[in-house]
Amino acid sequence: MADVKLAFFASKRPEAQQALPLLASKYGNVPEEEADVVVALGGDGAILDTLRRRFADNKPVYGMNRGTIGFLMNEYQAEGLIERIDAAERATLVPLRMYALDIHGAEHRAHAINEVSLLRQMAQSARLKIAVDGRTRLDELSCDGVMVATPAGSTAYNLSAHGPILPIGANLLALTPVSAFRPRRWRGALLRHDARVDIEVLAPDRRPVSASADNQEVRDIVKVSVEADPSRRLTLLFDPGHALDERILTEQFAF
Repeated sequence: MADVKLAFFASKRPEAQQALPLLASKYGNVPEEEADVVVALGGDGAILDTLRRRFADNKPVYGMNRGTIGFLMNEYQAEGLIERIDAAERATLVPLRMYALDIHGAEHRAHAINEVSLLRQMAQSARLKIAVDGRTRLDELSCDGVMVATPAGSTAYNLSAHGPILPIGANLLALTPVSAFRPRRWRGALLRHDARVDIEVLAPDRRPVSASADNQEVRDIVKVSVEADPSRRLTLLFDPGHALDERILTEQFAF
């Protein structure tokens, strides 16, 4: 891959902006549509933004951490980038497809790499009806919210809400409540990767709810449908020994 063409994308963080001209002068920087590999500089938000632009072409993305957590990123080093990309291990991600209907009858569609989440917009709890593959499983969930998370996103917001950590190859989705009030003991469910989750907002005028596909938010929703979209596979590159499945396994033994 000596002649590999790289495109660099940097978040607004100062560390990422400082690294961008250095790497561009060292390796060249072509437009993303001309690149063989897109290199994202920043935190996990930067790589999620970069991955969303890859839905059409599925070009591999290699991230270098110039942010905070950087769970989806590799360690930042200016030297040996081409060699690291050449030796990188690949992880395939399948995003979620969200369809949302708001109180005005407008339809909204978006894709999520980590999770689709529903959250209350006001002090009152959200009241939600949940169906899986057309069958109602909860007539009413009173909560701060609920989310459907992919394996890649299971260590993010899902884990903070005490949801399960899913291995990349598990072919599962996590359905996880946020501060469930009634039924109080419900801790969520593990679903098949091809399951469709339909969530209806009860009393949306008095208890408004927003829906977000990662950081793409829609407010005042009435209904949301979530399912995996295998037609839009994404490719992430990781340094050997630091692949995503290894990171997820390590996270399961963290305390």
